[in-house]
Amino acid sequence: MLSQKTIDIVKSTVPVLEKHGTTITTRFYERLFENHPELLNIFNHANQKKGRQQQALANAVYAAAAHIDQLETILPAVKQIAHKHRSLGIKPEHYPIVGENLLLAIKEVLGDQATDEIIEAWGEAYGVIADVFIQVEKEMYQEAAEKEGGWKDFRPFIVDKKVKESDVITSFYLVPADGGKLADYLPGQYLSVKVKIEGEPYTQIRQYSLSDAPGKPYYRISVKREEGQNNPDGKISNHLHGHVKEGDTLEVSAPAGDFTLDLDSNRPVVLLSGGVGLTPMMSMLRTIVDQQPGRKVTFIHAAQNGKVHALDEQVKELARTNGDIISYVVYSDPTEADKAAGSFDKEGYVTLSWLKEVLGTNQADFYFCGPVPFMSAINQFLLEWQVPENRIHFEFFGPSMNLETVS
Repeated sequence: MLSQKTIDIVKSTVPVLEKHGTTITTRFYERLFENHPELLNIFNHANQKKGRQQQALANAVYAAAAHIDQLETILPAVKQIAHKHRSLGIKPEHYPIVGENLLLAIKEVLGDQATDEIIEAWGEAYGVIADVFIQVEKEMYQEAAEKEGGWKDFRPFIVDKKVKESDVITSFYLVPADGGKLADYLPGQYLSVKVKIEGEPYTQIRQYSLSDAPGKPYYRISVKREEGQNNPDGKISNHLHGHVKEGDTLEVSAPAGDFTLDLDSNRPVVLLSGGVGLTPMMSMLRTIVDQQPGRKVTFIHAAQNGKVHALDEQVKELARTNGDIISYVVYSDPTEADKAAGSFDKEGYVTLSWLKEVLGTNQADFYFCGPVPFMSAINQFLLEWQVPENRIHFEFFGPSMNLETVS
């Protein structure tokens, strides 16, 4: 337990963290990788280059300071981060390294403002926060390993099948190299895939949502190929698309993630996706078909046009054979072929007025995923429509952000 004095000192730093948080975390990561370059085998290089990891950590440190006397209030955020940590292979021995470099970064950025008393108080607080993460992650590692077909850390999988779904998205069907069982998972969860590219000094780990229902003899991930030579996201996706073949082996961690379909609810479901954000939605849709026949689903997908629209025929087939499923397609820039085929329901973008028109009611559970601007807009629409926050669920591809402050 922290003393009241330590709690008061940490809480007094909240305004400073609000102002300088990202500067501190940016310097922290610089120090961390300078002193421990081996950790570049774990951390996502793309999120580092885009600054999202630094911002996410700054938000987490700020929240921890603001709630240092009631850490239970940030437990949902802790569990979300812990899922990522478990899938990446973060271990207890990493926490002292992080703590040391974080405190040094605070001292370096704040200078004389970071008195010995403040650094000591933050050292104590960090120890308590780290213990919370370590305990939560210990339980997650244990659960993943003890589940039937489960495992700890990474396990080799064979690419059994590779299917091009659109001009930019390809599905990979993965089966265990050891021929063993597959652990079950919840619709909406993801896998971490570890890749070593020839000539690169470090391994790279990326998370990809499972895009099929659980209970199959394979795991399926559907990966978007990111364009651009200087796009940090493109390094791994281009490698998977261009160099990984059927029969090749990938290292995979057990399914993780807390963005999952509530199978205890019988309310109608609205699944909204933009671009490759449809992958967890496909898992949810197929799971509802398998496990909740009769539950009403509205599946709304937004894409640029039919060339980049993946898994469309699978959704249409499910809608054709299940009277409780309705699907809508929104294209921002449909091709002439799309127009001739009538393959979309709306040109432009999803709007609140259109959602009200096609849904008729806000009495549903809403799940959405896609590019950040898409998610920010959908979140704003649902809040304006007075959808209760406990029925609004979303997933970021990458570090979490505040949807109400991004555009």
